[in-house]
Amino acid sequence: MKYRNHLTQKAMELYDGKPRERLSTQGSEALSDLDIVTILLGTGNKDNPVQYLALKVLDIIADKGRALSAQDLRSVSGIGEAKASVLIAALELGRRVSYTAKKQINFPGDIYPIVRHYADRQQEHFIRISLNGAHEVISVEVVSIGLVNRTIVHPREVFSTPLKERATSIIVAHNHPSRNLVPSKEDREVTTRLKESGKLLGIELLDHLIFSDEAYHSFLEAGEL
Repeated sequence: MKYRNHLTQKAMELYDGKPRERLSTQGSEALSDLDIVTILLGTGNKDNPVQYLALKVLDIIADKGRALSAQDLRSVSGIGEAKASVLIAALELGRRVSYTAKKQINFPGDIYPIVRHYADRQQEHFIRISLNGAHEVISVEVVSIGLVNRTIVHPREVFSTPLKERATSIIVAHNHPSRNLVPSKEDREVTTRLKESGKLLGIELLDHLIFSDEAYHSFLEAGEL
């Protein structure tokens, strides 16, 4: 099944199908995105176990971002009105709790907990975080999925939402499924291009994080920005 590709093979091997028990014994921070969606869905159907429905939902969420609708979720066989409503409501509550607090970013490490849950994806997810003048988070959005290069990560896509939000700065981040945190030539080229574009638009690029589920590399901390 193609949706299996959005998690690392190791993650699939370790997945025990008992997210509720893990929530009870280890707490919510121990849950992966797959675990959370599996709990929200509750059950699968005769054709698809619940974890595979959850993988399909994660694909749609990554693709649609903030434009996600209940209709998008109902396109998945096995997800009806009730399940779609639960998912949409949970996402909205998460947004309200997260962004009402307006988390302030003071150090590169402050971004890591916000994006770390993307670390188990098999493909690279390029994420943009918008900040206001006080360096408080306005929004977090997946800009592209796939290898980071100039074609996929275009300044137009990265800066379109921050311009509407009147953001003063952004931070970008992407996962390395290989867990090798050394920036590639493409990573450096994209960073330079976004920095130059930000200067023209009046929206400063503060940092670029490359991360895994265990650590991160900050261009700012490394003196590369």
